[in-house]
Amino acid sequence: MAESANKRREWVGRVVSNKMDKTVVVEIERSVIHPLYRKVLRRVTKFKAHDEENACKVGDRVRMVETRPISKDKHMRVIEVVENGQGG
Repeated sequence: MAESANKRREWVGRVVSNKMDKTVVVEIERSVIHPLYRKVLRRVTKFKAHDEENACKVGDRVRMVETRPISKDKHMRVIEVVENGQGG
């Protein structure tokens, strides 16, 4: 039971900015169905994530994990680069 209590949430998203030092902005895209019209809507949420080695580039798909607050807006940490992007 202690193992499941310490399970941290993970997200996979795309890097949209890497202009800050040791920080990247990652957008998570999800689809939701409108409750009345039943149309599929695209929702985008942006997170700031800690990137210790400054390894992420714009367009990369990265896996992030929830962590303790690192700064005012940062509470994610980049674990790995899943796929390299071609964006610049």
